[in-house]
Amino acid sequence: MAPPGAPSSSPSSSSSSSSSASTATAGSGSGSATAPTQSRILKFVPWQSSVTADFWHGLANLKLDVLRLDRRPLQIQGFFAPCSHPRISKPLQLTYESLSLELGTESPASDRNRCPAPGTLYNTNTSDEFNSIDRDALMNEETAKVWDDICSGRAEEDSNLLNRFFVICYADLKEWRFKYWFSFPALQFTQAVKHTMFQPASDYFTAEESLRVVSACTAWRTSPLTTCLSFFLLHLSCDGVTVRPLSDWEKCQGSGKILLGFYDPSHLPTNPGWPVRNLLVLAAVRWGLKNVDILCWRELQGRTDLRHCFVTSATFEEFGENTNAVPKAAGWEPSARSVDLSSLMNPDMLAKSAADLNLKLMKWRSLPSLNLLLLSKTKCLLLGAGTLGCEVALRLLAWGIRDITFVDYGKVGYSNPLRQPLYQIKDCGRSKVEAAQEALKTKCVDVRAQGHQISIPMAGHSVSGNQVEETFDNFTKLQTLIEEHDVIFLLTDTRESRWLPTILCAAAEQSKIVINAALGFDSFVVMRHGEGPFNSTQDGRLGCYFCTDVVAPTDSTVNRTLDQQCTVSRPALAPIAGALAVEMAVVVMHHPLGPAAPADQAVSVTTSIDQPMGILPHQIRGFLAHYAQLVVSGIAFDGCTACSPKIVSEFKARGFAFILEALNSPNYLEDVAGLTDLLHATNSMSLDWDGEGDSDLGVPDMA
Repeated sequence: MAPPGAPSSSPSSSSSSSSSASTATAGSGSGSATAPTQSRILKFVPWQSSVTADFWHGLANLKLDVLRLDRRPLQIQGFFAPCSHPRISKPLQLTYESLSLELGTESPASDRNRCPAPGTLYNTNTSDEFNSIDRDALMNEETAKVWDDICSGRAEEDSNLLNRFFVICYADLKEWRFKYWFSFPALQFTQAVKHTMFQPASDYFTAEESLRVVSACTAWRTSPLTTCLSFFLLHLSCDGVTVRPLSDWEKCQGSGKILLGFYDPSHLPTNPGWPVRNLLVLAAVRWGLKNVDILCWRELQGRTDLRHCFVTSATFEEFGENTNAVPKAAGWEPSARSVDLSSLMNPDMLAKSAADLNLKLMKWRSLPSLNLLLLSKTKCLLLGAGTLGCEVALRLLAWGIRDITFVDYGKVGYSNPLRQPLYQIKDCGRSKVEAAQEALKTKCVDVRAQGHQISIPMAGHSVSGNQVEETFDNFTKLQTLIEEHDVIFLLTDTRESRWLPTILCAAAEQSKIVINAALGFDSFVVMRHGEGPFNSTQDGRLGCYFCTDVVAPTDSTVNRTLDQQCTVSRPALAPIAGALAVEMAVVVMHHPLGPAAPADQAVSVTTSIDQPMGILPHQIRGFLAHYAQLVVSGIAFDGCTACSPKIVSEFKARGFAFILEALNSPNYLEDVAGLTDLLHATNSMSLDWDGEGDSDLGVPDMA
């Protein structure tokens, strides 16, 4: 057998096979280019295997807890998908879920990227037993299963049986080393399979046929009932194009043309993948065919494009009436392999490796510019450990951010666990920041979570003499935390509790990424603050949360009724807003200008976007009642009570004395920001209204 990735062929022959005996078998499409008439040997790309670390961990637990020295064969599942990269073939992969049948866990749901293949694992107890196992006998035994599936018709009812494979394995659980050898049995014709053409499907089909083929195949790939069936019939008739299971072969006879289709793991432009070999044997044995056109279904990063699919015309011999003699087969990978997981089999290390796997695959497959080192070093401060704080923290973990600090003064209430996923009933009565940081450590072993129980001083909430010292301590702690962190999330329950953090961020020596998320009943806003007024080098810096206000924030908690004392929002709103807040923060981190990045405007979903991670808006306003989102932007307000130059200058000059006066004097912020003068100027304006043509409208409402 050829090495993985190199084409392999059936035994060669000097004679070509005759034409098909079935008039229903497809020929070249009417839109195809002229195909060469000379027959050539069709070479196949061997299937490659891939095994994840969690599979070995599951096998180790199964052997230690259940099997012990039991050598019975284990029923496993492999997973694969059509090739989706022009230079990389798709392997058949084993994961922890491959052992679901033996572990007694729920079998994983099949989807377009996880087509199942039935397999058998032969577990040995010693290295010598592994080395001396009769591989020929095993190959004959597994080949007989495939042959019986074909001859009995079971492979037509369940075409995945054509992808049978098996593995021999030895697990050294003392040293955490594993040896294994894969085989993918492929039945062989006595003479080589030949082909007379191999061309892109976009050239084979006419333009009209191409549209119908794409529509039919896409429906097959996306339907939950058929997406896991990797072999199919493509029937082109005067009634249209349909994709059918192999069991519908007889129903397709009599009109049009039929192509055999399969999910092709190969990426080579003139060589189909290994699975088609057993499909050709089935066509010869069950349907008496001697030639057929084959659709090698491939994709480009999961998208349907006939330019990346290929059609080949295969010619092969008949098997005749004798189905008692099992044909020979090929399929062993070139050699046994071994893996040393001693450094990973510690559960904590395995969890850490698995947590980072998705990010590494994302960088490898879709986002080469993804800076994993930057994410791992970023320090995030979450002001608020409630509904939004919990959602943001979990999404940060998924992005590989490990330094997370919570600030909150509250305790876990009995209404919290259902809406705030970091808490459980047993946490009720505990400090939120304490329970939150502990919960994060159960999710991710290497998270560096902290919690600070701080009452944030709030504008409009006056401070009496005996509270000044405590308020000063809270102010100092909050200022220190903001200086120590890179990204600040404003996630508190009230508007006024976001005022002091906004000033501290605007006045910080180093520009901070500030993300603000707020909820209504069925609406939300997620926005990023612009740089502080003395850090910004850009014209028209972006505004903050308070830049749309013409009054200072006040105490919004006075005389609240029960429904006003809690955040009353539709349950799905916090996860949506929290996820968008984290996504926005990650995009800002990757932007060359960081917090100074200008606001991108909304674009159509059909518009091509140059940025790898998409646009970077200023604000996202969502409306769950309409299932709609708006992307808006606004520049900083020169009279803002939180980030304007006058306010920040006054704060830098007076420090805590400025904060204390702002808390105790309701009009102080408006006086400093210039809003008082603006209001007086507005009230003194004399407006002349042109009433011509408006006599029936009355006096305009100026409220």
